[in-house]
Amino acid sequence: MREAARTPLIEEVFVTEGLSLELMEIVASVPVTYVSEQVMGALAETNSPQGIVAVCRWQPVELELAFPGGGRPSVLLDGVSDPGNAGTIIRTADAAGAAGVAFTAGSVDPTNGKCVRSSAGSLFHLPIVTEVSLDHVRASVDPSRMVFAVATGDGALDVFDWLGSVPKNQSVCWIFGAEAPGVSQEARAMADVQVRIPLYGRAESLNVAAAAAVCLYADAARLHGKLR
Repeated sequence: MREAARTPLIEEVFVTEGLSLELMEIVASVPVTYVSEQVMGALAETNSPQGIVAVCRWQPVELELAFPGGGRPSVLLDGVSDPGNAGTIIRTADAAGAAGVAFTAGSVDPTNGKCVRSSAGSLFHLPIVTEVSLDHVRASVDPSRMVFAVATGDGALDVFDWLGSVPKNQSVCWIFGAEAPGVSQEARAMADVQVRIPLYGRAESLNVAAAAAVCLYADAARLHGKLR
């Protein structure tokens, strides 16, 4: 709520009686409607709502804002359908300094309630683009400024070894796929490189949100001179 309140996107807020003064001050500049606990439960879609729900306007952005190049990574979610994973990836991308996140057609809607909650406010920090096609992404990005990397379990290159060879001024577009099917064949075909995360224990794989965290923070380490 605090992050949303820092933007001009909130249109209306619903609250229950007894909401803390701190939260009321956060939304003091927007219309507030008091509702019952029962109504709040239906609006919030959670078992233990915090007593406040905001209705926000979705602000479409151009793809170029999420893929500017210049060294900062971008994220392309290819058919990721789990809202919790998608929101966590948005949060991780924000924390790791990514420029933006794009969702292909068929991916979860980033305004899904669980996705919004899982992003912990980062949805309001980054350019988020929806319903993009792989062809449009590839055609819109200068290949001299950005390399497309697919993270797969059978990638040819170790992600840490590969990142050590990428210049600092080169941006990486990280492509992550859905849990079960993984990255689509179309996304694999458009990628410049396929990388894998080494597994040292007995687990067969990482879930997509964990894999995204490893790749994005390894990339951040490269950009900040901390990758050895």
